[in-house]
Amino acid sequence: MDSNSNSNNSNNQQINELNKTINEKDKQIIELYKENKELLYKNEGLYKQILELSQEKDKQIFELHKQIQEKDNLIQEKKIEEQEKEIKEKWKKEVKYKNNQIKKMKPIFDEYEKQEIKKNFPQFSDSEIIKDIEYVKKLEEWINDNDFFSKIKKGFSAKRDGFSGQNWHKAVDGKGKTLIIIKTKDNFIFGGFTQVGFNSANGEWINDSNSFIFSLRNDTGDRKPEKFTIKQPQYAIYSNWHNYGPIFGYGGLSGHDFYLNDHLQPGYSDFGYSYNLPNGIEYGKNEARSYLAGSPNSWIVDEVESYFIPI
Repeated sequence: MDSNSNSNNSNNQQINELNKTINEKDKQIIELYKENKELLYKNEGLYKQILELSQEKDKQIFELHKQIQEKDNLIQEKKIEEQEKEIKEKWKKEVKYKNNQIKKMKPIFDEYEKQEIKKNFPQFSDSEIIKDIEYVKKLEEWINDNDFFSKIKKGFSAKRDGFSGQNWHKAVDGKGKTLIIIKTKDNFIFGGFTQVGFNSANGEWINDSNSFIFSLRNDTGDRKPEKFTIKQPQYAIYSNWHNYGPIFGYGGLSGHDFYLNDHLQPGYSDFGYSYNLPNGIEYGKNEARSYLAGSPNSWIVDEVESYFIPI
């Protein structure tokens, strides 16, 4: 009995010691956890600081990269501008060179045109206006009368015979088919053709369904020759009116599609009333009235030439 009792007491004591040890270990674990937990919190705060610093650095790096990119773009743009400037300078030099070459060659071209006109169209060899054989070919095509075109002569020249409407009528009245070519001081070249011709009657409209107005050149020379047919043949041309020069068409604003006064200048135009206008141009607008000579009125005439078959 005693032996059993002693054995039980010894076991209980060992169990108590073991429990005590476990409790101590638990306390140590709890303390260690607490320590670790605080350290974890401390590390988490440090991590956040590091993360914030890292994000700030990333922002700075991004801004720096952006600034570098902007500078690169500016440098690239400057390079492009310099390249464009260099190209423009080269182009200017080339244009200047070509223009100088053209100027040097112009007398040769002019002489060639002169000889071609003299050989193929001798009736225009002494013209002060027609210097381009293509103009002659266009007039020949538009008039479409080989017999007339081959026989015509320059019957009137303002530079030769005087800037006088009276002198002009003395030369052209009663000559039948007549070609009139006008050149302005601004280098516009235009005119008209009548199959019926002018007469000396004072103030009379002449009906001509084959009459037309033409434009050979504008001031810059970039316009192609054009023919404008009659749409009101009863107002094709006007006979002698107080010794005025040629009068083509009836008009409202300045009187006629074009006309020259008794001194053969200045000239006036209300183009498009009796003759057809180019496509897209409206009658009465400044573009229409300025089409032939560069302005509606007061354009200065450099030369007037009239061609017909001498009688």
